[in-house]
Amino acid sequence: MTKPAMREPAAPQPAEDAAAGARIQAEHPTPPAGQDPARQGRDLETARQGRDLETARQGRDTDPARQGRDTDPARQGRDLETARENGDPDTATPKLDAVRAAQPLAGRRVLMIVENLPLPFDRRVMQECRTLKAAGAEVAVICPTGKGHEATYEAVEGIHIYRHPLPLDAKGALGYLLEYSAALWHEMRLALKIRRRHGFDTIQACNPPDLIFLVALPFKWFAGTRFIFDHHDINPELYEAKFGRRGFFWKLMVLFERWTFRAADVVISTNDSYARIARERGGKDPADVFVVRSGPDLTRLEVLPPSDTWRNGRRHMVGYVGVMGAQEGLDLLLEAAAELVLRQEHDIQFVLVGGGPELEDLRAMARDMGLEGHVTFTGRAPDRELFEVLSTADVCVNPDRVNPMNDLSTMNKILEYMAFSKPIVQFDVTEGRVSASEASLYAAPNDTADLAAKIAALLEAPALRAEMGQIGRSRVRTTFSWDHQVDRLIAAYRRAVDKGTGGNG
Repeated sequence: MTKPAMREPAAPQPAEDAAAGARIQAEHPTPPAGQDPARQGRDLETARQGRDLETARQGRDTDPARQGRDTDPARQGRDLETARENGDPDTATPKLDAVRAAQPLAGRRVLMIVENLPLPFDRRVMQECRTLKAAGAEVAVICPTGKGHEATYEAVEGIHIYRHPLPLDAKGALGYLLEYSAALWHEMRLALKIRRRHGFDTIQACNPPDLIFLVALPFKWFAGTRFIFDHHDINPELYEAKFGRRGFFWKLMVLFERWTFRAADVVISTNDSYARIARERGGKDPADVFVVRSGPDLTRLEVLPPSDTWRNGRRHMVGYVGVMGAQEGLDLLLEAAAELVLRQEHDIQFVLVGGGPELEDLRAMARDMGLEGHVTFTGRAPDRELFEVLSTADVCVNPDRVNPMNDLSTMNKILEYMAFSKPIVQFDVTEGRVSASEASLYAAPNDTADLAAKIAALLEAPALRAEMGQIGRSRVRTTFSWDHQVDRLIAAYRRAVDKGTGGNG
């Protein structure tokens, strides 16, 4: 069955985009401490009344973007071709098409190692693999097993995926030590197996943790294999965010990061903040550092209708997608939810999609706060449920605490919300603003009352929501989508090739 073509909302032109964003931020600034949230809501409502609601309805993207995986590659190819024939701009991939034609990595053999998510569930790494494959490289991956991805070997779109078990979903320092030790053993075992079966001349390590260089070093020393570090998380800051302290293990994180940077021939950073860390803290030559953002692959989007089931009969719905972990600030979101639905009596359903080590504790917290009927935890959900939630949500949230880790990190959820044309509320973090700009409202750091006020005000402003959604969607299409990252990824690999002949064993 052919996928329906995306209906792109009328995206603002760059000048209009800037003007709209300036107006939004001027009308809805992050308030100083003590500002009356009720007044803020009235001010936002006044601004909303001055807009043409019918125009907003016509421009609003009610058909969400589906960033998914089609299990039938042949059907997927037919659907994309049909979309191109219908003039769908989201199927245009000029940079990937050019790479596919030029085959700049023909003859190269790549081993990807990722520890924290299975493939193809890890969208960033899967997009990198597809791009390298399109560029002519043979690609193999080592990753853990996970729900729905239990097979120890699977070929997906011509990519060889080797999976291994992990003993537990770690929480404390001892748990992480056990997890990392088991992962390193499996990664080395599978790397030797893949070298015999397929060979590789380049290893790309995707952290966390900053220990995968231990697997890469023997091949680098004895076979001339190139080592690329794909820097997903700043682990010293991540450790401090999770455990609230420094100390011996924090110092180990700093040491492991330094050794990883030193071992790497090339570093791929997910944003400019991480690239600066690679240069300044890691001592890397700027010529060896490449920014490749985790942009949504718009060719894999599909329209899904909103599902009222997720609303639970309520007027409004707020969506969240991400890991259920300590540093994600879900406890702050529940406090904001309690303010909105218990004290202010707003008719809102919160739907939180994702798994993680804190999931059961968060469910218990919601029950204890009396929020059980207003908060749905889906756990790790299949794609269709995820996309239905994002299709149905009126507002999406990112409650990540403001700390050094979150301030400098680009959250995939922000770009996914923008791809679905969803307005966002988040705390005021540096990279969150870089990604979302005027597609988001920004609450004062870790202030749950202000987070609640921003959510409530935005829920009562449908025209503003539509405008912000259009801005976000436009930013993804023109700047952040995966096709805009293709050339940077290929450049990183060509730099690694230029730095050595590599081992082709």
